[in-house]
Amino acid sequence: MLYPLKPLGEADTDVRGIGRRYLACSLVCALLAAAALLVDLPLRNAVSDAGALNIPGDLRRLVTLSEVFAHGFGVAACIAVAIALDPRGWRIGPRLAIGAFGSGLVADVCKLQVARVRPKFAGSELQSVTDTFLALFPWQSGEQLGRPLNNAVRSFPSGHTATAVGLAIVLSSLYPRGRWLFALFAVLAGMQRIESGMHYLSDTLAAAAIGFLIGAGVCGRTKLNAWLQRLEEPTMSSVGGYVADQQTTASQKPCFQRAG
Repeated sequence: MLYPLKPLGEADTDVRGIGRRYLACSLVCALLAAAALLVDLPLRNAVSDAGALNIPGDLRRLVTLSEVFAHGFGVAACIAVAIALDPRGWRIGPRLAIGAFGSGLVADVCKLQVARVRPKFAGSELQSVTDTFLALFPWQSGEQLGRPLNNAVRSFPSGHTATAVGLAIVLSSLYPRGRWLFALFAVLAGMQRIESGMHYLSDTLAAAAIGFLIGAGVCGRTKLNAWLQRLEEPTMSSVGGYVADQQTTASQKPCFQRAG
């Protein structure tokens, strides 16, 4: 018989529970994003003041480098490494791509519906956080914004953060032992977007809500997850270079299979 390959680590098989938890996390992040509007401008002013945050040089470099976990090329490299090292090979690629790039795509679509000036492009004349929002559905009233409808007014939500959270969620589902490390990378990526002056705190929290929402679809009890699970199952022909047939005995399990 063919022994299915299990994820590295103790995978949670309660997909319904996983989906519900991610939906709950999405709701919490959305509520936190709304609450963060109260501190967006004070935090933005602190970040614009070079010495206000007092981040040590090495930690600042770590935050800066963490953008790799959220940038398109960096995410593609992470997916390529996972495909190269995981015995399932290319079969895990669709799950990773949908989780990461799907989250980023949804965030980018949301950007087109809300015009919000980025922190680094906002002037000092802002009196309240509502002044950072210029228009809803700006593509209908571009000439009324008072500034060009370009990347400078596409702050909400953060596409990078959504991508990082989506990637971290899928990586955690595939490799549960590394879930805290993946979560840390996603948090650092969100911090980088704030530290660089490209996003407000509420932008990153709203993006995290999107990442968890997509994660619920990719890892929860959905038809998409069922299809991905079937795709990731080992075939009779080969998995990672190993061949299994109907007569494989327990003593002949492939060496990459964890006993249990």
